[in-house]
Parts: sequence; C-alpha cells; structure tokens
Amino acid sequence: MKLLLLSLNFSPEMTSTGKYTGELAAWLADRGHEVTVIAGLPHYPEWRVAADYRGATWRRERYSGMEVLRVPHTVPPPGKVTALRRILMESTFTLNSLRWWLPLLLRRTRFDAVITVCPPLQNAVLPGWYGLLRRVPWILHIQDFQVDAAVRLGMLRIGVLGRLLYRLENFCLRRASWVATITPAMCRRAIAKGADPDQVLYLPNWADIEHIVPMAPDPEYRRMLGAGPEQVLVMYAGAMATKQGLDVVLEAAARLQRDTRFRFALVGDGSDAPRLRERAAALGLDNLAWLPPQPLEWLPALLSAADIHLVVQKRDAADLVMPSKLANILAAGRPAIATAEAGTALWDVLEEGGAGRCVPPESAGGLVAGLCGLADDAGLRTQMAESARRHAERHLARDAILERFERQLEALIAGEYPLREAVK
Repeated sequence: MKLLLLSLNFSPEMTSTGKYTGELAAWLADRGHEVTVIAGLPHYPEWRVAADYRGATWRRERYSGMEVLRVPHTVPPPGKVTALRRILMESTFTLNSLRWWLPLLLRRTRFDAVITVCPPLQNAVLPGWYGLLRRVPWILHIQDFQVDAAVRLGMLRIGVLGRLLYRLENFCLRRASWVATITPAMCRRAIAKGADPDQVLYLPNWADIEHIVPMAPDPEYRRMLGAGPEQVLVMYAGAMATKQGLDVVLEAAARLQRDTRFRFALVGDGSDAPRLRERAAALGLDNLAWLPPQPLEWLPALLSAADIHLVVQKRDAADLVMPSKLANILAAGRPAIATAEAGTALWDVLEEGGAGRCVPPESAGGLVAGLCGLADDAGLRTQMAESARRHAERHLARDAILERFERQLEALIAGEYPLREAVK
C-alpha cells in the first residue's frame, strides 16, 4: 500500500499522539508499505520546539524507512497554552502544510489511502479534499474529541467559533471513508455525532508488551525519587495539562504529608507544569519529587519503580480522551488508581478488569482514601498487577492491533463496504 499520513504531532515526540502516530507509521513502513508523513515540529509535552528543529522551515527527512515532510508552525510558550494560541498553532500548521499538499495533489501517481490524525480538527480539511479530488479513501483517526474537551473544560466558549468547529467536526465525521478512535465509548460518541456505524473502527492505543514487562521495583529510580524500600511510591507519569487536573494529586500529597508510608512522584512536562511546580512549592510538599520526561528505553525501569500509578483526568474530560499512559502501566504489571466514574472506559478496564481502583474525579479525599486502601493491602496490589498484565497481553499487544488495522486498510482500499470489523 502507498499511504499518506498527516499529524501535527509525530516522532521523536515520546508521549501521547506523537508517540503512537510515529509507531503506527514506522510499523507500516517496516511491513513494506510506502509511507509518507506530513508532520509538525516536535514540541510536546514541553511546549518548546526540540533543539534539533529550532529555526527549521520546511524540510524532508528519512525516518524509520519513510519520508517525513516537516511543516513549520507557531508553538505557544509553556504555561500560556490558551485555546486561541492552540488554534493559531494549528492554523499555521494547516496553512504551511500547503507547501507539501499542492505538489502531492498535482503529482501523477496517487496514494492508496490518506490517514489524518486529530486533534487538531483542522487536520481533516486538506486530506478530505485530497480524497475527494483524487478519489481515494481517507481515514479520520480521533485521539480525542478536542472541541468537546475544550468546551467542557472551559477553554472554549460555544460562540461563533465553537459552533463553526462543531459543524466542521460533524461534516468530517459524516464524509470520512472511515472514522477510527481509541475506545469503545469514543466509537459510540463518533456514531452519535453522525458517523456511519459501518464505517467506525476501534483502534486502541497499544503497548509494547515485549519491551515493557513486569519487573522488580527499580532501586535506582526509587533512590532518585527519594523513596525508601518500605515506602509506597505513588507515581504520575505523563503530560501535565489542564484536562488532567493534577491539582488533586498535589492536594492528596499535602493531606498525606505526615504519613511516612507515602512518597509521590510527578514525571513529565506540559503546559500546566510551571503552575503546578509553583503550587507545590507554595504547599511546601517535601514528600513529592519531580522528573522530566524520560527516554523510552528507560520506561520499563521507570514504571517498575512505582507501587501505585495514577491516571488522572477531570470529570468533564471523561470518554472524550483516553489517557495513553494506561496501556504502559498495564503492560508493566502495576496497579493504578484513576479518577473516573462508573461506566467510563477507565472504569471498565480498572474496576471491571480488576487492574486497579477508580475514585471520584477532582476529589482529593477520594484519592487519599483510595491510596490508603491500596497501601494497606499488598496482596491486593499483587492481584491487580497480575490482572493488569493479563489485560495488556490480551487486548493491547501492538502487533495484534496493527495487523488487524492493516487488514482493515487493505479491505478499505479494495472497496469492501461495509467492513466486517466495524463497530456496531
């Protein structure tokens, strides 16, 4: 297959959409498919353009057997990532990507399919036109429902702009050859918004279950994070943005400051990180350690160091996003506590699957109660760890997920409608 993929976020970003899109493209290229990627400059989760790309304009790269066409764009400064600044970044990416789209549109040979990764929603516009004009299928892959999340979290008002974005979203969901997204709940939401049920696919974010495996707690990381051998190390590792609502972790750490059983660690970076550091300092949290994002090759050791992992998001973000960190936590065989309510995708995996506990979102008291309950029951933590690994092996193996997606792509290109593996 000859495939074109569009994504603002892409490798070498190590987290979230950039990580999974990069791995998807590299996997397809390794399978012998011809893959071309139009991508932005690496900047997430630090919200700073990576050193190797500062001052970069449009440029071609070879990466893991594929051609990557880089597009320059603005990047909001850390701590000042507003909805309008994000829209500006996404708009400059879309407009500047015309440098690559126009020659591809006029080229004699065409791609067999186009895959566009959202957010941002604007990513759907040019692939949609390419698919229409060149008569090839295009796939809208939704990592999160960006407009819904922005409205619910108070980052965007439902004014003229909000209504226009919703209309664009509905149009794209109805016109895409496929809509793929990462949880069954998000598939149902896509259908409710107008996507054809026969053209909606479940494409979960995966885990590298051969690289990330259960290990004994890594003593070096524990020492680095100030955790004694008998302490319970509670770790949040991932992006630090508004939708996570990480203030609840700081409040829980403050309430447990005199409980010497616990040591907290926040690992990562993001738009909200500067403010969170200031608040932690104001609270005088001496039971909390910080680490910047760690290299992927160190991920198994990092995850193994923690006794309990946290998967935190605000109530209003439920089932609009699925924290990508969960897949790696499950693969590492570690119990997790998530701030999620019954009926959400997080609840289904952790509570129904026995891999962890869910506590009320945005409730420091609920989080403290959940932590104390698990800290007092090492046997239960062991059971949850075993359930977590089983879930990862059965449902999140990268090759199994991507082999199924490859078959679906081949069926789409061959014109097989409706797809046998579509969500019903």
